[in-house]
Amino acid sequence: MSLKQKTITGVFWSFIDTFSRQGITFLVGIILARLLAPEEFGLIGMLMIFIAISQSIVDSGFSQALIRKTDCTDTDYSTVFYYNLGISIGIYGVLFLFSGLIANFFSEPLLQPLLKVLGLVVIINAFTIIQRTQLIKRIDFKLHTKISVTAALLSGIIAIAMAYNGYGVWSLVVQQLAMFFFTSVLLWLWNKWTPLLAFSKDSFNELFSFGSKLLASGLLDTTYRNIYLLVIGRFFSAGDLGFYTRADQFKKLPSQTLNSVINKVTYPVLSSMQDDKVRLKKNYQRIIKGTMLLTFVLMMGLAAVAEPLIITLIGEQWRQSVEYLQLLCFVGMMYPLHALNLNMLKVQGRSDLFLKLEVIKKILAIPVIFIGILFGIHMMILGMIANTFVAYYLNSYWSGRMIQYSRKEQVKDIFPSFMVAIVSGVIVLITGWLLPFTYPVKLLIQVATGAILVFGFCEASQLSAYLSLKEIVLTKMTELKNGRR
Repeated sequence: MSLKQKTITGVFWSFIDTFSRQGITFLVGIILARLLAPEEFGLIGMLMIFIAISQSIVDSGFSQALIRKTDCTDTDYSTVFYYNLGISIGIYGVLFLFSGLIANFFSEPLLQPLLKVLGLVVIINAFTIIQRTQLIKRIDFKLHTKISVTAALLSGIIAIAMAYNGYGVWSLVVQQLAMFFFTSVLLWLWNKWTPLLAFSKDSFNELFSFGSKLLASGLLDTTYRNIYLLVIGRFFSAGDLGFYTRADQFKKLPSQTLNSVINKVTYPVLSSMQDDKVRLKKNYQRIIKGTMLLTFVLMMGLAAVAEPLIITLIGEQWRQSVEYLQLLCFVGMMYPLHALNLNMLKVQGRSDLFLKLEVIKKILAIPVIFIGILFGIHMMILGMIANTFVAYYLNSYWSGRMIQYSRKEQVKDIFPSFMVAIVSGVIVLITGWLLPFTYPVKLLIQVATGAILVFGFCEASQLSAYLSLKEIVLTKMTELKNGRR
């Protein structure tokens, strides 16, 4: 199989994997939102910054280092496996010991037992890092799809059953534990790999020299993305945090899910051509154009249908989430573009620059946090929108330097896609205002209108990004029709 065919197959199965898993999680979340109160989602939101930071420390950038390394041995994998497992046990011990202080910080006593149980996901996840890394390195997302969809479905069923029977916030905790547990078990059953009884200091040092910068960068980024949960949870109410986290969950479905699909496949693929700058730029350019067309369209469409979507799916009691979601869409709109530009630094082995950029951007984000504390959640999100454009200005500079793909070229490439998305989104929004129907009917009409407009504009203009995506879809459909997998 050629690299192009391997990439298309990888994108296809990564797309199926991510959207199936996130789709199931999303549907489960809708059902749980009707069974549980915003305050219960808010309690879990308060803990997520600690879980997310813990996960970053356990991984320590080793998975990215292993993916980039072209000649990994079982000794490399085993060394990282034992490190992941050992550090995860230590991190869980810290979470257990400090659970009381964390509960006191938020003035929520229930957080102490919740964190002691939820923190176990850190250890469970440590068993899966090498297994997932191997699948990504092989661009084998078909197996990953089977595992993640099965785990999402089983954990969702358990959570819904518990919520229905009155277990409240504990149903959300068990959902997370079950998701990681089933994923771990299935990975070990279906991806045949056994660690050696070996730990190589040389291997550790080699991988850590690259991964340590990504660890520091990851910690900064994870803290930044979750610090808003801490601020809202500490200075506002659990209910306010519940509304925000629900809006953020809607925003993440198209934005970060799409980014996950693209990055999981393109990082190993682009890494394989890291020494051929001409070829690297050409492929990178196509990836950015296609990714941003999808992102702009999805995020602008989501902002346009936010009100009927939220009221229809999770009920009137979540109305406060509508404005949060509309604003957060403009934050999420830029997320894949940031990630793709930063991805180029990793492909080129410049984890040192990656770290420096993360430090600068997070320092610039500090005023946004204080804006939230002083002026409220709406103003904080507006500050996040402004910050995301500043971050893009910084991120795009280095990819321009390294592969001669300047910021000006990038903007020129993605601007037509932005115009298609913004014009379609505005028309869909106005359509929603004018329609006198119920929210479910209004939502269906708006979605149909948006789809017709986008396809119509893209076909009429023969947008290059659209044509590339169309080629990929048609190629994969032809392969499936001919019986190729």
